[in-house]
Amino acid sequence: MTPTTLSRAELVAELLANSSRPDSADAPRVGDCEPTSAYAMAPDALLTRKLSAARELLMRDLQAQMRHGPVMDSPQTLRDWLRLHCAGLEYEVFLVLYLNAGHALIEAEQLFRGTLTQTSVYPREVVKGALSRNCSAVAIAHNHPSSGSPEPSRADEHLTQSLRSALALVDVRLIDHFIVSGDQVLSLAERGLV
Repeated sequence: MTPTTLSRAELVAELLANSSRPDSADAPRVGDCEPTSAYAMAPDALLTRKLSAARELLMRDLQAQMRHGPVMDSPQTLRDWLRLHCAGLEYEVFLVLYLNAGHALIEAEQLFRGTLTQTSVYPREVVKGALSRNCSAVAIAHNHPSSGSPEPSRADEHLTQSLRSALALVDVRLIDHFIVSGDQVLSLAERGLV
């Protein structure tokens, strides 16, 4: 099972699972255990599993915070969520955060997935997603996994303007375009490019 399919209680149980081998002679041995038992896993696999559970819990909590008020009122929460979402990805993703009239999060969606250096984005699909969620605004984001820099390219700037125009036709406002690279998150709105 992936962390995204587990309940909050199951994720917490993953984090709290005892990672040491049982000392009792009556305790099950590795061959007797299910593969998901904490002491049946190699230390690296156990650590990876616990980190994945912790990451999923953090992402859910940050997303819940973004649902309770305007996302731009707590930009650090949004930036932290974007960093966690893009952490470790070796390919580009394009994310859309659909917002209500008060700019609180309705839903976050990874709309497109690309290669190491590019993602194809279709404005029609962004508009379709915005209309189907009856949102009044969107924030978009994508990552730069290979460059190590969040600096926008000409193509990023052009995409921002194309999406802004397409969304404006259906009365949906594009409030920001974020670029994530490692632990850096750049806002095109802060640069005056939205």
